Amino acid sequence: MSVPKLRFPEFTDDWEQRKFGEVFDFLSNNTLSRAELTADTGKVKNVHYGDVLINFGEVLNVSVTNLPFIADPEKAEKATSSSLMDGDIVIADTAEDETVGKCTEIANLGDSVVVSGLHTMPCRPRQKYGCGYLGFYMNSNAYHDQLRPLMQGIKVTSISRSSIADTMISFPPELTEQQQIGAFFQALDTTITLHQRKLEGLRILKKSMLQKMFPSEGYNVPEVRFPGFTAAWEQRKFSDIAYRVSTSCAEEELPRVEYEDINAGQGTLNKDLSEKESVKSGILFQPGDVLFGKLRPYLKNWLLSDFNGVAVGDWWVLRSIDMSSKFLYTLIQTDSYINAANLSAGSKMPRSDWNLVSNTEFAIPQDIAEQEQIGGFFSTLDDTITLHQRKCDDLQKLKKALLQQMFC
Repeated sequence: MSVPKLRFPEFTDDWEQRKFGEVFDFLSNNTLSRAELTADTGKVKNVHYGDVLINFGEVLNVSVTNLPFIADPEKAEKATSSSLMDGDIVIADTAEDETVGKCTEIANLGDSVVVSGLHTMPCRPRQKYGCGYLGFYMNSNAYHDQLRPLMQGIKVTSISRSSIADTMISFPPELTEQQQIGAFFQALDTTITLHQRKLEGLRILKKSMLQKMFPSEGYNVPEVRFPGFTAAWEQRKFSDIAYRVSTSCAEEELPRVEYEDINAGQGTLNKDLSEKESVKSGILFQPGDVLFGKLRPYLKNWLLSDFNGVAVGDWWVLRSIDMSSKFLYTLIQTDSYINAANLSAGSKMPRSDWNLVSNTEFAIPQDIAEQEQIGGFFSTLDDTITLHQRKCDDLQKLKKALLQQMFC
């Protein structure tokens, strides 16, 4: 019996399976390069394979998506002979990996004229399908796994129309079930997008506040400040506010922190360190210490520790001197510190220069209470960002699981 593992309860009929070549007709595409497209204005919009692979989801909502135009009016007019319609599928036939075959379903064209461009296979279903069904199904493993043995090439992978024509398309016979599946995944995508926008907004807020809550060059007070504090900030060498811990440790019971364990730029761990099997030696750190990745400092590997552990690899373990550790952790994320850390030695494997960084002066609030409020503010903001990141990750995992279970 051909049915998916998970299904809306009102549907019980077997799903149908038909060859791709029986379900779709191939349309013509143009071979215009990215250089022949423009983001300005035009009459004919173009779907480029690079956007299918990277920027577009399973359903391309033309009414809200900024598509590039064909710059040359004559070429645009010529391309209109193969204009797309709602429900058409555009497949990327070339990629640098196994994403070849990724596709997008055209929706909400309205009055827009859209054509399919370089390295794409535009296809038109011979019968009506529920909006979104084909887009989500053909990007799921249930369909895409059929393409892997058909891919050709080493550095650049491609797939032919004849190969795709022999693949099998599965679908429920009832249009209503197709519509429910398509609508369900589109609603899930909308939810994911909303959380991603909220997450991006919080990251932008943090970047802005890091600029506004620390004095700009040439000033001794920040633009934004907590009430009750009026004293000018003082310039102090980094070596006067923090020092490098250098105690070597090989104690097996302590967790090891390596670059690969850090979510770069987020200051969070990406795994449970207790599950790691490592006896590498490194630098001993304790709660309140700040770990800063000195190798390729532009990668922004950092962590404010709340546990005892061992930093393995190219880390500076920084311990504050009569200063809030949360403020120190915030300071190393500012542009002024990052700029100093990136004045590094080496080209292929650049490392921050401790002599340079330790002698660089930074503006510091004199009152430790102000330091603690600033550090606490960014700590709370980081916690909020982490919660939204986890929500986004959970929703993406949920979508992946449902794509596996709702198609056959």
